[in-house]
Amino acid sequence: MTVKPASKKPTATERIRATLADEIVRGDIGPGVILDEASLAERFSVSRTPVREAIRQLEAIGFAEARPHRGAVVPHFTPEKLTEMFTVMAEMEALCARYAAANPSPALREALKAAHHDCRQVAQSGDITAYQEANRHFHEAIYTLSGNVFLAEVTRGVRNRLAPFRKAQFNHTGRLMGSITEHDIIVEAILNGDGEAAAHHMRDHLRVVRNSVGKIMQGLGVDD
Repeated sequence: MTVKPASKKPTATERIRATLADEIVRGDIGPGVILDEASLAERFSVSRTPVREAIRQLEAIGFAEARPHRGAVVPHFTPEKLTEMFTVMAEMEALCARYAAANPSPALREALKAAHHDCRQVAQSGDITAYQEANRHFHEAIYTLSGNVFLAEVTRGVRNRLAPFRKAQFNHTGRLMGSITEHDIIVEAILNGDGEAAAHHMRDHLRVVRNSVGKIMQGLGVDD
């Protein structure tokens, strides 16, 4: 199985949204900073339309807050808020893993194994951007294998809100291969049909992710 080809080139809106989200996570754009459309359009050498859409998308995942007559501003991410979000994420992904373990579909199980294989190959290359995409495919494979379309949809929505933080954790030394090791035991439990173990290991995985995110909280200017 070969690694999936790189995704198509991002649109201006996607590029702006991703850049701003990364800068908010790192603390380069701090809490309370106004996301001014005009200055951002000049910075990215685009019209205000893709900037406006990027800001709207940031608002949708909680990375910007609309304020009357002030435009959108960067919110304050407290450790408590992040912990609450990751707790919900962990429970939803654990439920997906539990259901996935009960799904006997050979095709979907093969898709999970293939996604895990691709993750390993990319992790070994050390390409963080490529791993983020491979990691998304891996978790998507579990959502699909769960067989519960509504659960997959809601889990995906929560994941999107935390995606910039989950991306940032991969910058820590050894985190890529650490992620693979955690995936190993999740996949083993799912393929063995052990829903209880699959859910337990998924919670542990998200707990490690949350702890890794805690290491970047200094960049956000908050104590963790």
